[in-house]
Amino acid sequence: MITAKNSSTLFSFMCITMICIIIGMVFIYSSSSVYALERLGSADYYLRKQLTGLILGFIAIIIIRLIPLYIIKMWVPWVFLGTVMLTVMTFIPGMGQSIHGSQRWIYIAGFGFQPSEALKMSFIVYLGYLLAKKQYRLTSFTRGYLPILCVLGATALLLLKQPDFGQAVTLSLTSFLLLYIAQCRLLHLALTIGPLIPVAGLLVWLKPYRLQRVLAFLNPWDDPQGAGFQIIQSLIAIGSGKVTGVGIAQSKQKFFYLPMQHTDFIFSIIAEETGFIGASALIGLYILFLYTGLKIARSLHDPFCYYTTIGFVLLTSLQALINLFVATGLMPTKGLGLPFISYGMSALLCNVAMLGLIMNFVANNHEEPYKAHMHN
Repeated sequence: MITAKNSSTLFSFMCITMICIIIGMVFIYSSSSVYALERLGSADYYLRKQLTGLILGFIAIIIIRLIPLYIIKMWVPWVFLGTVMLTVMTFIPGMGQSIHGSQRWIYIAGFGFQPSEALKMSFIVYLGYLLAKKQYRLTSFTRGYLPILCVLGATALLLLKQPDFGQAVTLSLTSFLLLYIAQCRLLHLALTIGPLIPVAGLLVWLKPYRLQRVLAFLNPWDDPQGAGFQIIQSLIAIGSGKVTGVGIAQSKQKFFYLPMQHTDFIFSIIAEETGFIGASALIGLYILFLYTGLKIARSLHDPFCYYTTIGFVLLTSLQALINLFVATGLMPTKGLGLPFISYGMSALLCNVAMLGLIMNFVANNHEEPYKAHMHN
């Protein structure tokens, strides 16, 4: 049963995401039109592909919204396993394709898809499923915490193999936040997170390009034409926007100065064209997304629905935060897009499909809201 309060919050949540998607469409075209015309012969190439992802996402919303919740729960482990297998397929010669040094795409009959985006979302749903299933055993290391940790570890290793260090880190952070919310023992979390910090440092050290990104972050002007080029051009774009921006479609940095201008660094173009006012408004939308998303989660009675909704909202918000930090020079580059806004047909399709799942949760919310116990 959808109460008036839940309906209002869900409507606000959906409106916020749709505004983000529309902003994304406008600035994908604005930032990529010159590049697409020069390299691909069509100024609206990336816009058309993004619209395809949105249409497929809307179809997914309709399908997911109509599936009974008990059937969704039954299929969660199998869907997760399917996305794992699809991600493994990216390593098969002739099927997987490497772009920008990462083996993340598969092409079947000319149709390209990034399975790691589906893996990321299905993992969050599966984690919600496991937390709900093991909610009374989560304080037990062997029966509750360890099995979940093994699933997270296997998923993170698969992402690192591609390599997708940024997604692995974001997914791990989201998972540990969810485990904390689900009242896992703080000792178990500390014993896991503590050793992971030097491991992450080692992973950076062992890969020269990651180490180069960190060094460029510390001082991009040491190598302004090399490792520091991208962040310097991003800061020039943001600074050029000043208060009100240079005007939509008037960016100068998109003329082959700023790399990845329609994906990882689309925020820089938005800041250049709409200024401090536009950039602040966009950040405000993400804050509202987090607030309304958590409000929806708190109203849900089913533990699976509760944890899954929180997981999606936290994952999206963390990814947005990291992307904004990277674009403004507060973090080393990670290769993460801005959710709902950056170009990425697979990412948009999966994100929009998750909205359909949340709509299903709200529609099937028949009892008292589920409340996770807080840590003592």
